[in-house]
Parts: sequence; C-alpha cells; structure tokens
Amino acid sequence: MAVVVVGQFRFPPEHMDEARGAMRKVMEATRAEAGCIEYNFAEDVLDPGLIRVSEVWEGRAQLGAHMKAPHMAVWAEERAALGLTGRAITVFEAGEGQTL
Repeated sequence: MAVVVVGQFRFPPEHMDEARGAMRKVMEATRAEAGCIEYNFAEDVLDPGLIRVSEVWEGRAQLGAHMKAPHMAVWAEERAALGLTGRAITVFEAGEGQTL
C-alpha cells in the first residue's frame, strides 16, 4: 500500500539561498530512489522560510530505506547547520487515489 508523507519545516529567511541548494540535492537523489513516486519541497509564498513537504512512496519499506540512504545523513547535517526548526512530518497510509 502506498504511503503519503506531508509536513513542514522552517529555515531562517537569511539562509534560504543556501537551503535551496541543499534541498535541490536531496530532492534529486531521493527522486532517483526505488519506490519514490513523488518527493517535493515548496516554499510558502506567504511565510518566508517555511517549506512544505509532500512525498508519495510505493510502501513503508521504500520509505524506510529512504530514511537510511546516505544522502539523508548528509541532508540531516546540512539542514541542522542551516538552522532548520519546526520540523513536523506525518505519514499516512494511502488508499486508491482519484483525480479531483
């Protein structure tokens, strides 16, 4: 069963230029992983420094493997150095989707 991950985190606005580069690297590496259907970060246009997260994985096993990937350890170090705060991420089991 597919899983959907949604959430948010925050960077200090003055670190956003550097954060964009780090986010781009982790997005590219993650999108190449087996079982990754979607992996996205998006800046909130009304709240500088707020990043929205959305992910879709084929299943929990693939999400678990992703969390152990070497590029995720690098991302954890980079985001800490850039002052990431307010990380709130939730995973949901997904049923069959329908187009709205």
